[in-house]
Amino acid sequence: MKEIPIPYVRSNQAGIVIVLIVAISLQLPWLIAALWAIQLAGLLFGPKANLFIRIAQPFLQRFIASAHTEAAELLRFNNGLGIGFLTFSLLSLSLGWTVAGYIFAGMMGCAALAAILGYCIGCTIYFQFKQFRARKRIRQS
Repeated sequence: MKEIPIPYVRSNQAGIVIVLIVAISLQLPWLIAALWAIQLAGLLFGPKANLFIRIAQPFLQRFIASAHTEAAELLRFNNGLGIGFLTFSLLSLSLGWTVAGYIFAGMMGCAALAAILGYCIGCTIYFQFKQFRARKRIRQS
């Protein structure tokens, strides 16, 4: 799939925010690990493997045909960033660095919430990354 319907994207982002609010407020690191697994499944096997999308899918079916979409490549990049933050969170928590662990998780939660509200920081990073690569290619030729 080259494009992912926005309602699916938003359901994943909402799931991330909800799980992280619960995990951080109740200090449940196992929920962060579960979220990591959910996001990794989506990255490895596509959006249909993402638990949040699978749960929301029956409720969103009637909106999908007319929904705007986002590029799958961009979403994979954002998903990779999110998994990175969750990995740093889990590593920090496993080392006993509780505050750092929850800060990393909170950063991902804030990024997902910002995306729901209309600003995608991962998209900005992706754009800058693409610009950097293009400038580097120009210099090399």
